[in-house]
Order: sequence, then C-alpha cells, then structure tokens
Amino acid sequence: MLAVEGIEPVASPVHHLLDDGSFAITVPAAGPVSSVLTSSGSAGVQAVLELTDYAPLPLREPVRSLVWVRGCLQQVPAETVAPLLDLIAAQDPNPALLQVNTGSETADDSYALLRLEIESVVVADSTGAESVALGALLQARPDPFCTMESCWLQHMESAHRDVVERLATRLPMALRQGRVRPLGLDRYGVQLRVENADGDHDVRLPFAKPVDDVTGLNQAIRILMGCPFLNGLRARRV
Repeated sequence: MLAVEGIEPVASPVHHLLDDGSFAITVPAAGPVSSVLTSSGSAGVQAVLELTDYAPLPLREPVRSLVWVRGCLQQVPAETVAPLLDLIAAQDPNPALLQVNTGSETADDSYALLRLEIESVVVADSTGAESVALGALLQARPDPFCTMESCWLQHMESAHRDVVERLATRLPMALRQGRVRPLGLDRYGVQLRVENADGDHDVRLPFAKPVDDVTGLNQAIRILMGCPFLNGLRARRV
C-alpha cells in the first residue's frame, strides 16, 4: 500500500527495489496519487510504502511483519519507462507490469510507473520495530528457502503435527498450553505462533548455525526436535 498525505492509501501491485536504492512502484494512472504527483512537478511528494508479510496459514492474526519505506515519490520520465520495465521484468516477471502505461493511450485499468527515493526503512514484528540502513537493505539477499517456505509450513501444519509438537517442547512452560502453529522458517531458525486466551505470542527457535541447503535444514530441525541421531547418522546394525 502507498500512502500520500491527504489521499486514501492505494494498492501498489508492483514494488521493486532497484540497485540505486529506490523503489519502482505502480499506482492507477487515472488515480489521485498520479494527479497529485503531476501537480507537484519535479519536487515530488512525500510518501510511505507499506509492505505487509502475511503468514501462509489461516492464523487468528495473519500479519507476521510490516515494512515501512518512507521517501520522496517522483514520476518516471516517459522515455525511461519502457527500459525500466524491461529491467524489472528481467528480475521479477510480474504480470502487472503489462498494465503499465508506456506512452500510448491510457486505459482505465492502466498503471503509472513511479519511483520512491528511499529516506528511511523501518521493519516491525511482534518483537518490536527497528530501522534498517539503506546499505544493509541493498546488500540483503533472499533467504534460500523463501520460495518454499509457504508450502513447507502448510505441509507441516496439515501432515506433520508431530514435528510441531516436538518443537513446542522447546517453548517456555507458560506458552505450552496454547495452540501452537508454525509461523516462519528461514536459514536462521523456526518461528512458532502460540494462540491462547491472553493473546498471540511469537517465538523464534534459532538453529545452532545458519543453514544454506535442504540437507542442513533437515539436520537443524532434527536437532531442535531432540532427535536421537542429531547428525543424521543411522542406527548401527547389530
């Protein structure tokens, strides 16, 4: 969602971080944000882009985290729209890019391509909020399991409740009475959501060390579960 003062927030189907430290975003070409931006000229307008991370399970509170990107919103010059679309599509072939107006007649459902020059970034989850430096944001790389996380968590919830229950034994005693759900999975650990009468509680169970592949992930989860063969060793035949 993109928020500009005095205007109702609007959805942005494309929000792509560029190498120069700005976000390429899209808004309805005939909408109020585009109108305000046209009136502002080269000065641009202050805006906040809000990114919401939703859990892949039907939780009582589905939001896992939020990211707020504040900066100056500016129009993309008409002659650079098409090359910028090609650049974005090469990294993320989002079908919504096809709806961006490239200079031909504007359709009612077309989008304008804008650029948000980043001034600050804040990430918030159940543990609190923290600012992120632009350099750290640009250096960040996708977690090796990000494309598989949703499917794994859904499978864990539906077919491997035993794994969740074993992981739940690592929780503080006060949290073991609620409903424990798998919330997140990355190279650093597993997150669990505990839903009980006094609210929701998110707990991270960290791995002993970061993992980079499925083999390492399997071993790390086995260790968290207290598996007797912690290193993936097989029982010796007698």
